[in-house]
Amino acid sequence: MFKVKQINTYLAKKICAKMKVFRTINFSLLCFLCFVSLKGLSQEVTISGTVVEEVSGQPLAYATVVIADKATKQSITGAMTLEDGTFKVTTEASNFLIEVSFIGFQTKTITTYSINNENVDLGIITLTEDAEQLGEVLVEAEVSSSQFKLDKRVFNIGKDLSSTGASALEVLNNVPSVNVDIEGAISLRGSTGVQVLINGKPSILTEDGGALGSITADMIDRIEVITNPSAKYDAEGTSGIINIVIKKDERKGINGAFSLNTGIPDNNSFGLSLNKRSEKFNLFTQLGFGRRVYPRDSENINEDLDTGTSIVSVGEDLRVEKFYNITLGTDYYINPTSVITLSGNFAYEIEDQPSDINFKAIDASNNVTSEWNRSETTEATNPKWQYELVYKKDFADHEDHDLLLSATGNSFGKDLESLFQDTTISGTDRDNTQNTRTDYSDNTYTFKLDYTKPFSEIWTMETGAQYVINDIGNDFEVQNLVDGVFETDLGLTNNFEFDQKVLGAYLIGGYEYEKWGVKGGLRLEQTDLTTTLVTTNESNNQNYTNLFPSIHTSYKLSNAISLQAGYSARINRPGMRELNPFFNIRNNFNIRQGNPNLKPEFTDSYELTSIFDIGKTDLNFGIFHRFTTDVIERISVFEDNVNISMPENIGTNSTIGVEFNTKYSPAKWLTFNVDFNYNQFNRKGTFEATIFDFNGDEWSSKLMAKFKLPADIDLEAVGNHRSRVKTVQGIRSANTFLDIGVRKKILKDKGVINLSIRDVFKSRFFENFITQGNSEAYSWSRRGRFVAIGFSYGFGKGEAMEYSGGKRR
Repeated sequence: MFKVKQINTYLAKKICAKMKVFRTINFSLLCFLCFVSLKGLSQEVTISGTVVEEVSGQPLAYATVVIADKATKQSITGAMTLEDGTFKVTTEASNFLIEVSFIGFQTKTITTYSINNENVDLGIITLTEDAEQLGEVLVEAEVSSSQFKLDKRVFNIGKDLSSTGASALEVLNNVPSVNVDIEGAISLRGSTGVQVLINGKPSILTEDGGALGSITADMIDRIEVITNPSAKYDAEGTSGIINIVIKKDERKGINGAFSLNTGIPDNNSFGLSLNKRSEKFNLFTQLGFGRRVYPRDSENINEDLDTGTSIVSVGEDLRVEKFYNITLGTDYYINPTSVITLSGNFAYEIEDQPSDINFKAIDASNNVTSEWNRSETTEATNPKWQYELVYKKDFADHEDHDLLLSATGNSFGKDLESLFQDTTISGTDRDNTQNTRTDYSDNTYTFKLDYTKPFSEIWTMETGAQYVINDIGNDFEVQNLVDGVFETDLGLTNNFEFDQKVLGAYLIGGYEYEKWGVKGGLRLEQTDLTTTLVTTNESNNQNYTNLFPSIHTSYKLSNAISLQAGYSARINRPGMRELNPFFNIRNNFNIRQGNPNLKPEFTDSYELTSIFDIGKTDLNFGIFHRFTTDVIERISVFEDNVNISMPENIGTNSTIGVEFNTKYSPAKWLTFNVDFNYNQFNRKGTFEATIFDFNGDEWSSKLMAKFKLPADIDLEAVGNHRSRVKTVQGIRSANTFLDIGVRKKILKDKGVINLSIRDVFKSRFFENFITQGNSEAYSWSRRGRFVAIGFSYGFGKGEAMEYSGGKRR
């Protein structure tokens, strides 16, 4: 065809040369007519049509259309369908065929067509789902997998069986390098200084670890673990950032799934997920409601070594929850490169929190001198709002050239009332009645701008800014029953206000070419914090500005081996719970309170990671070092066998550790995932003339085994072990626990029956020993075994899910 063009052009030039004598308008016109007539010897044909699904009739966007030579089957040209399924492609070939294909559908080949006026109108082209191909895709999607990028690790969430009916906390506990203890505290590589984000932004749900229970396993697309964040990210979090990315289904048509779950202890819920996609809009919603019960057993012993006296308390408490939540959102596609997203979430919880604790006062001869019971009746309502407006612009010159603007608001309220009654069983009169009232509100507003500009395929610039406003109030009142009338205890009552504003801006330059890449940046953050005790008119103001540099590099030694290295500076600002000096009086012999004078922690973080891709095995090995100043530790002080713990800034902590994780599939029916983390630390610090200098180490490991059994049954077992570790004032015990899950697909893989058992042997517990001066404290608690069974069904193009609609604490 190229030769034909050459001949045509050559002849046109010859004709024009022969006619040079005509230097008039007629000459120009004649040359033009000759060229056009010769050009017409090679005809250009336009092929057009619309590709749709056979069953639903919905258009298929991004289907592939190939024009190939009929004789050789070699591709000539091609195109992809637009959002509405239409396509248009041109060719100068005269003997061609058309192939239309899309993942999950049977390829259609068209060899018969009509050419009318150099146009081929194929009309509506229907594609049929390929059941075998779809089955293969779904099987691959079952398994969670890790992916390494220059400055983070991405853990893509599969349908892990032990996460049936589980919350984000259980899912996080299966992510390499991440641990979640029984109280919901999240740690990364053994450190609790972690910032948890949702879709890259702070959320009210991450302020309290337990609140993450309102995000369920089926809602999560992936979890990004950023152990050494670049300057692009908020500098908050001394040990790194965990970013939970929520799914947003964008398949065309109406798609969805529902689930029903029940379990022991009482655990009943219903969840529904719906999505409708059209050319301009993507509408999505998730609904959930149910009732759950979370029991906990606990034991505490406070002992005065000088007098030999002690207070022993053994009890149990329940958290009974009714919950309702709804998410609504829409994407509006302004044009092919711009989209606006508006979404909102509302959750409402009704809580009943009864507890029953038996106390004994024991003398030096081990005799019980007094015994009494403390019962609690607590009712609370928790409304939660989250709303977000996002604008994203993708520029046409490069796929990574984009602009993102977002505004997010989070609001959480708690209206709580508790009644405590002490009833004497024997010995000293302990009868007492107390009433507490809590009016809590937490409002967070985040405004963010991110801009990425690639100057070439190897040079990239990133810049942006963020402004976060935290406005929190905690109005807390304690009343004592005196002569039949409740009187306010002024020593325990106050209104604490927390107002923090953080303004940040960053600039990053990146270079990445073939085997080597580097990314360096600098972030500036200015913090303005004011805390106020309204009743006593006491305030504390902190205003500081900091620079946070970061640098990351990677080198590909071969197709199987890569190296990554990084450095970043981090900050851990104390939050409302650490700063608020007032406390819960559930157990008035073990009191936790905050410290409004706390300063932030600062950390320098270094790491080197090697990545191996060897056949059936992915293996990752890394070493890391963190140095933290003004470390925040809880310090216990004892008085009359009452343990009062308060956070304080205690010296420095230097940690060096190793991390290893791998995935190995020795057979098609068996896959292992292994995660191991070990670190040694050196603590130095002094508090009120007490020196806290010591060395210690800790380690944790996780083993996940997945089995594919006959009859399309899947089995998964996840074992966890956390070592004993020395703390500033004592020791935290080791523990080992196991979660298992079983799944069976039914109804042509549209339905799924799941069974999960978390903490199979009831061996997951929290145990802590504290020694301070001449006093000792022992604490132990356990949630126990949870069994859940569920059924889910997907309709449209939706897939069955494990949505539980509720929360797990």
